[in-house]
Amino acid sequence: DQERFDRLRYVELKHGRISQLAFLGNIITRAGVHLGGNIDYSGDSFDSYPNGLAALFGPDSVPDKGTVQIFCFIGLLELFVMKDIEGT
Repeated sequence: DQERFDRLRYVELKHGRISQLAFLGNIITRAGVHLGGNIDYSGDSFDSYPNGLAALFGPDSVPDKGTVQIFCFIGLLELFVMKDIEGT
């Protein structure tokens, strides 16, 4: 039906935009551009972590608590911020 089709179209566009942002973020960090400052209170800077999947898996990866925070933040965005608004 039309309602299901519209929902699937919305979800496809949303995931496409997220994929584009992820790709752009990966390209930018691989080019050596990192946020300034420290990522935590112990003084680790953003550029002290590797790029790509090595940032999640490996000896120099982001700590597990940091990874959980990232996924929780993405979940909150998905549930409360990135909503389908009728008429837009």
